[in-house]
Amino acid sequence: MIKPKKTITKKEIKEEKIKKIKEEKRKYYETVGRRKTSTAQVRLFTSFPLTFQKNLGGENIIVNEKFYKDYFPIFSLQKRIEAPIEKLNSLGKFSITIKVKGGGNSSQAGACSHGIARALVLLNPLFRKQLKIEGLLTRDPRMRERKKFGLKRARKAPQWSKR
Repeated sequence: MIKPKKTITKKEIKEEKIKKIKEEKRKYYETVGRRKTSTAQVRLFTSFPLTFQKNLGGENIIVNEKFYKDYFPIFSLQKRIEAPIEKLNSLGKFSITIKVKGGGNSSQAGACSHGIARALVLLNPLFRKQLKIEGLLTRDPRMRERKKFGLKRARKAPQWSKR
């Protein structure tokens, strides 16, 4: 026997929107992190919403509406994102939401790390010295080199023969 599908009413939709608005009205620090062509908008919340209460084991970082371990399945990229919080021994003390776009996985992780480090400095200026020593506040200036005409890539030349 086929079960009828449950329909969602307008009242339920309004209640969901109200819940989201209430969660978003918490105090946060917003910064921007960049790496290559990636840009990450980071919001560091000092209090936890209801959705984070179950996942306090470092799972309190959300990247593009997914947990960061789902968004970045590669272990080294996960460590890169955790680095600023881990250096301050405060993993699991903040909830962080990140919207990242542009570039590839590695540059997105770098942008997230840069943004989190900047947000931590806004939260407590005393963190600046330790994060600066680790090099997490420095924007990596390296960009992709352009392709030149007559070459196959930026520097790779076609095979050369004397005759």
